[in-house]
Amino acid sequence: MRAHLRASLWLLALSFVICGVVYPLILWGIGQAVFPSKAAGSLITAPDGSIVGSRLIAQPFSGDEYFQPRPSAASFNGAASAASNWGASNYLLRDRVARQLGPLVKYQSGPKRGRAVAPDVEQWFKSKKDIVAAWAKQHAGVAAAWVNADDKHKAAVAAWAEKHAEAVAEWKKSNPDAGEPKPADLAAAYFTDYSAIAPVAWPKLIDDATWSVAAVFFDMWLQEHPDVELERVPADMVMASGSGLDPLITLKNALYQLERVSTKWAADMKRDEVAVRKEIHQILNDHADAPLGGLVGPETVNVLEVNLALRDHFRRLDTAKR
Repeated sequence: MRAHLRASLWLLALSFVICGVVYPLILWGIGQAVFPSKAAGSLITAPDGSIVGSRLIAQPFSGDEYFQPRPSAASFNGAASAASNWGASNYLLRDRVARQLGPLVKYQSGPKRGRAVAPDVEQWFKSKKDIVAAWAKQHAGVAAAWVNADDKHKAAVAAWAEKHAEAVAEWKKSNPDAGEPKPADLAAAYFTDYSAIAPVAWPKLIDDATWSVAAVFFDMWLQEHPDVELERVPADMVMASGSGLDPLITLKNALYQLERVSTKWAADMKRDEVAVRKEIHQILNDHADAPLGGLVGPETVNVLEVNLALRDHFRRLDTAKR
């Protein structure tokens, strides 16, 4: 019995040493020797040595001068990598796609061909009295998502709740076992009251295009204009990846954004827009890549690498000009 126990303990100890110490050390050593950059997380550093990101993890960019990554169900949080797991029948998925489309989609035909839809959505919104209340009642889940989207939204609803005890009491009456309501629980009541005070206004508390009038009400506008012909946009502009952290976008996606990016850089640099567009187009082509030399999948670009290349390119030109 003792011999069997001793043999089992020796096997346990040996397995621990080999599998838990020796094997990881061998892999670590190979990684550091053969591909140290990838083993360290494919980090990208600035000229001063500071880390600006990873080639493997997407991050958001603000400003029209930069290319935007795919939408992220994880809000680009590397510690919360995940998809939304919303099914095709879930309106929250349709809403998220619609909010991506609203600010960027254009007319495909007719006298407005090539023009953005957003101004028309905003004009239509202004003509609809109490539309905010109607939206909140029809899509309570989206209204709650608006509240949870930013701390400023939560603070606004919380401040409103302090002045509207009757709304809080009504919610508690309908939810006797739920305790105190969270700001998102009062979203429908908040928007209904807001609409009564400002029938054709929208609470723009943060600078986020996906929660602008053109974004939020694009789907309702589209329902009233079913025959309108709109440009098709690359799918990865409006659909999140499975991880929510995909650092790549298709070259088609980048080219769809090219007009916005080149227009902004041309204005900032006070240069001819056509020339600037050609330069940025060349940067995209230089960074484009496809799996197995193009045999599998579409051409893609790494958003972080392209945006850094843009910044460095125009900094060099600006320095040379001086």
